[in-house]
Amino acid sequence: MLANLHASVLAWAVEHGRDLPWRHTRDPWAILVSEVMAQQTQVDRVIPKWTAFLQLWPDPQACAGAPLGDVLRVWQGLGYPRRAKNLHDAASQISAAVHAGGHFPNTLSELMALPGVGPYTARAVMAFAYEADVAVVDTNTARVLARWENRQLDRRSVQAAADVAVPPGSGWAWNQAMLDLGATVCTLRNPSCERCPTRNFCSYGGIGVDPAVGTAGVSVRQARFAGSDRQIRGRILRVAGSQRLSMNNLSELVEAVGLVNIDGRKRAATLVQSLIDDGLLETFDGWLQLPK
Repeated sequence: MLANLHASVLAWAVEHGRDLPWRHTRDPWAILVSEVMAQQTQVDRVIPKWTAFLQLWPDPQACAGAPLGDVLRVWQGLGYPRRAKNLHDAASQISAAVHAGGHFPNTLSELMALPGVGPYTARAVMAFAYEADVAVVDTNTARVLARWENRQLDRRSVQAAADVAVPPGSGWAWNQAMLDLGATVCTLRNPSCERCPTRNFCSYGGIGVDPAVGTAGVSVRQARFAGSDRQIRGRILRVAGSQRLSMNNLSELVEAVGLVNIDGRKRAATLVQSLIDDGLLETFDGWLQLPK
């Protein structure tokens, strides 16, 4: 049965898989950049940023040599700027290792030692750069697996089910196919069961209580972005990257980021301090600036 499942999914992917630019490379740096960018960010927003980023910094050494502020400027629009800092820090760590006669991390433990790299990203680099037979589990894959088995899965069960499903020698193709299947067919809402290549293997089939709800790793509706601290932090970074702002007079910043209510100044000060604490903003002679 598993062999038939493999054949059905892989054949479907050949015809219906997404043509994403990072699927045309096995460069681990390019793959790492794509995976970090794609965390909680829509693919269509990632593609132009990924291309621009690699044109500027085609390898870890180039990125490590660039000011963090420049990386943050290119990152604007992707959200979660801590990811940019982690990637910059990872580039510095990789560059230092290579300079000392080492290599780009090529094991799960080495990859997970990089700043901001967890089990998913490490496995993605292993599968997509090194073509290792490891299972990559994101929200889409977890949803597919839970529906196949028609039961809620905890984190360990999700990973175990994914590991068992990887066909030997086809880790790259299988993981790409699973990501695509969850993103385009076995979707969070209104899954297209009638055109799913695994409909004859799926125990759920769109009938009854959805087992993906409550399964570990399956995303739920995010908190509202408009007006959130996350949105305002992004606006502050964007403004700080294009004009000088006084740390002692936040009126200009409050207006620039749309904090016009009575608590705007207090909230701006709190969020500015949080960005400084995260290493995403600096002060110099009383002025705010992106890190040099």
